[in-house]
Parts: sequence; C-alpha cells; structure tokens
Amino acid sequence: MAPKVPILSRTRMIIRERVRRFMNTVTIVLLLLAVVVISIIIVVFSQMRERARIERARRVTSLEDAYNRAFRIYDELPGQYLTRDIKLLLLHRMEEVCQHLQQERTELPVKNWLAQVNENKQKVLDGTDEHPKVIIDSPEKSNYIKELLQNLFKLVESLHKSGKIDAATAKSNLRHVLFTIHKTHADLFVFQARDHVRQGQLRKAIHSYHLAATEIGKSQGNEMAARAVANFKERIRELEQELASGQKTRTAEQQGRLDKEWDTFLHDDDWKKKADYDH
Repeated sequence: MAPKVPILSRTRMIIRERVRRFMNTVTIVLLLLAVVVISIIIVVFSQMRERARIERARRVTSLEDAYNRAFRIYDELPGQYLTRDIKLLLLHRMEEVCQHLQQERTELPVKNWLAQVNENKQKVLDGTDEHPKVIIDSPEKSNYIKELLQNLFKLVESLHKSGKIDAATAKSNLRHVLFTIHKTHADLFVFQARDHVRQGQLRKAIHSYHLAATEIGKSQGNEMAARAVANFKERIRELEQELASGQKTRTAEQQGRLDKEWDTFLHDDDWKKKADYDH
C-alpha cells in the first residue's frame, strides 16, 4: 500500500504545478508581445526612414529647381535688362542654393555649379561679364522675356519675404524689374516704329511710338518711365512735323544716336546717378 502524501504536500505540489503552467503561459504571452513590439518598432523605424528619404528627396528637388530658375534668368535674360545689382542678386541666390545642396550630399554636379557661380561673380565685380543684348523684333521674344522678368519679380519677392534681402534692396529691384517688364513690350513697339520710319510709313511709326509710350507709362511713379515717355512724345512730335512738312527733321546720324540711347537706356550711368529708386 502506497504511502499517503500529506494534504499540505499535495497542496504545495498543486500550487507549484499551477504556477509553472501560469509562468509558461506568461512567458509565451510575453514572447508574443515582444515579437509584436519589435515588429511595430521595425515598421515605425522603416516608415521614419522612408519619410526622411522622401523629405530629403523633396528638399534636393526643391533646391535643384531653385538653382535652375535663378540660372535660367541669369543665363537667358538679355543684357539690356540685367543690371549689376540684379546679376549679383541672382548669383548670390545660386551660391546659397549650392551650399545647401552640398549639405545634402547629392550626386548633382554642385561643385561645378559653385565654381561657375564664383567665376561669374568675379566677372560681374570686375565688369568683364558679357550678356548679349537681344533685339525684341517679335511678340514671341517679347512674351518670353516678359516671362523671365516675371519669374525674377517673384524671386525678389520671395527673397524679401524670407528675410534674405532687406526692404530697401527688394523695393529697388522690384521697381526696376516692373519697369523692364513694361519695357519689353515697349521695345517691340520701338522696333516696329523704327522699321516703319525706314520704310517711310510715318503714320504707322507714330502709332507704334504711341503704343510704346502707353506701355512704358504703366510704370507709374517711376522717373525712368517718365523720362522714356517724354522721349517718345518728343519723337512723335518730330515725326508729325516731318509728316506735315514732307522733310526729315533729323539726320540718319542723329536718329542712330537716339536709337542707341533707347537701347542703352537701363545702363545710362548719368541717368542712374540722378535716379532715386528708393522713392
């Protein structure tokens, strides 16, 4: 006959067995919970890395677009619309963007871009940079240049809003760009007027000069615009006198000098000294 196990001992054995089973269950649950937690951590970490990758790609794309916009304006805008200050502003913007791109460690040829920017900046400072002047002889050219100038206007505005240029600099450049936007259409009308004069079509020339004066007169409060309008009106009076008398009021040499004055209007040093862009 088997010895009887004391009741107390049996109770302890039962408790230990239940505890063992409970611990096994807890261990399994904890292991499962750990697997779930680790899986969640891996998913979250992967999502964070993906978001960081997407955000970095977005920053790089935005910076590349900013560089290309500034470079396009600097490279494609005809020389008669670019002042020294505008050139330096565009080059400084390109330089700033290149520095941000270097921090992103992209595969873009940023070093080459930066080297070209520094070279162009030195040329501007030395006065040896060359931007060819373009004759505005078609509406397509006029509209294309106007688009570039509008992009320049938006760029100056954004630089001011972001605090990269002060209010005085922004106002000066915005006034200049707004004037040149109107000047693009005026240039086309002046080209047409000159062509009409060469063909002896004085009435058409007078009409084209009126259109030029109207277009440039849209820059209200701008002293350069007022000066241009006065010159157009003077030329209109001369053509009207010539039309009435049948005799030319100016020699070809005098007219050539007047044409050159308009073509170099934005780069007239004597006028620049008189003009106050901060009004």
